[in-house]
Amino acid sequence: MYFKTNKQISLYEFGQKAGLILDPKNRWVQMSELIDWDALEDEHKKQYCKDNGAPAKPVRMAIGALLIKQIEGLADEKLVLHIQENPYMQYFCGIKEFSYDQPFAPSLMVEFRKRFNDYVIWSINEKLFRPETPSKKDDDDETDPPNKGMLILDATCAPANITYPTDINLCNEAREKTEEMVERMHEGQRGEAEKPRLDKKKARKEYTKVAKSKKGQKNVMRKAIKKQLSYLRRNLSYIDKLIIAGLYNLLTDRQKEQLETIRKLYLQQKHMIDNRINTVDDRIVSISQPHVRPMVRGKAAAKVEFGAKVAASVVDGYVFLDNISWNPYNESGDLIELVEYYKAVYGFYPEAVIVDKIYRTRENIGFCNERGIRISGPKLGRPRKDESTVDKEQAYRDSGIRNAIEGKFGIGKIAYGLRRVMAKLRDTSETVINLAFLAMNLVRKLIVAIFSILSDFWLGFDYLTF
Repeated sequence: MYFKTNKQISLYEFGQKAGLILDPKNRWVQMSELIDWDALEDEHKKQYCKDNGAPAKPVRMAIGALLIKQIEGLADEKLVLHIQENPYMQYFCGIKEFSYDQPFAPSLMVEFRKRFNDYVIWSINEKLFRPETPSKKDDDDETDPPNKGMLILDATCAPANITYPTDINLCNEAREKTEEMVERMHEGQRGEAEKPRLDKKKARKEYTKVAKSKKGQKNVMRKAIKKQLSYLRRNLSYIDKLIIAGLYNLLTDRQKEQLETIRKLYLQQKHMIDNRINTVDDRIVSISQPHVRPMVRGKAAAKVEFGAKVAASVVDGYVFLDNISWNPYNESGDLIELVEYYKAVYGFYPEAVIVDKIYRTRENIGFCNERGIRISGPKLGRPRKDESTVDKEQAYRDSGIRNAIEGKFGIGKIAYGLRRVMAKLRDTSETVINLAFLAMNLVRKLIVAIFSILSDFWLGFDYLTF
């Protein structure tokens, strides 16, 4: 059920305690004016029944709380405390008057992230910071408008919050979880059947002996993994027998999901051990987050990262999320689609596309040349000795322009939670990533608005009077 709230309140309509006066220049007050909350509520209230179920929290409270969490980098519990103690945050969330009561339970934040999924947050970012789609041209007008603007493209990885995965650690964790499942299912037939033999202490001792040893002993590690896999295979056989006995429903929903992941993990690890290889398709690196995949980045700090690959673009200083993939892929395949999307939104092609060398494929270069779009970077093939000074200066300027998207990724990882995505589910992780880009654009728009006011203020002075 959803009840439509009253129209968006103004600062002077906010109920304040005696002696409490809110500053209209506060950042939360000013950011709240940048968002059309009424339009968001009218759009998203349609997904709820009018007369069925408990009333849902208002759209402004849900999105406001998600943005505060992303901007301030708070855990769910601390976020609720901050909103409870801060009247400006309460105003930003649409609460009509300052209250000392808890606005909502911290566990409700999970529902907010599910309710406003990645597509909803992406569409909000697009509507707030991109212009409306231009109207179609007349049939008589067949000339294309001149190219304008600049499109900057790049990709990065948003690491998930998992421990660094090793084969021995994954096998040990899978063994321990299957032991818990066996013991839980055996409770259903206690006194009727003998408890399966698990050898928990022996398996743990064998694991710790190798896990604490020096690195580089491949044969020792290989034998240890084979031992853990043998224990895991025996545990899975116990579970299969208990399932046949009708005890599967004793497992929790989470254990049922993990059991399927562990079965796949066992097959992958056994395949690598039997064939003496170190790679496998769709490799599982976390039992709790089976959607996470390794991303080979080749960076100095971390050659391999574990998380989602994120492709983004920068236009007029605002950053837009273009693609999220949990599997490795070549981002150069996105260029043509993103250039066409740029034209669909703005009504013309960009004058230049600023990218790194991975995007400079023959297909992409040919596509840009046909449409009069300059793509940054040198020509394919060996470096030319007769490269002009103008080309070198242009390449230097392009490298400086491309720093804009590198800076966005840096800010997103340092200040907006992209360095380590704390959400555990695939859907909520994608929502958090989209929220980081929305929060960055919202803060930038606030800064632009403040500097615009200051510039108008100083330009209004007559310096000759001083």
